Amino acid sequence: MSARNLDILLKLWDASLAQYGGSPPFKNHQDLYNTIDATPFGSVPWESFKVTYNGPRPVTNVPVWMDQSLEVFFRDPRLLFLKMLEDASFANSFDYMPYREFDTNGTRRYQHFMSGNWAWKQAVRLGI
Repeated sequence: MSARNLDILLKLWDASLAQYGGSPPFKNHQDLYNTIDATPFGSVPWESFKVTYNGPRPVTNVPVWMDQSLEVFFRDPRLLFLKMLEDASFANSFDYMPYREFDTNGTRRYQHFMSGNWAWKQAVRLGI
């Protein structure tokens, strides 16, 4: 996502939380970038790949984005997760087992990664 779009998203998020007296975790795109760069899992290398659009194209007036190549940067989520598990500060504050939580009306609550469908399905699939 572009820095401009991140700033727009954070402003919208801020507006949606204002009525509750809350605020988003980042002030702007630079604050987000600084947080990412300060993540103490520096031993997990940054990787990247390029993406280009290869779908149908109009005969005339081709939008610029259809010809662009964009580079996506990321750190391997599995390696990051392993580094988190190695960190002693997570020992008593990290849910390492998948769970499902429901409110009094029976509506499922999603709060953390381990309360999500992917984690639950992985555990059920593997019979953990």
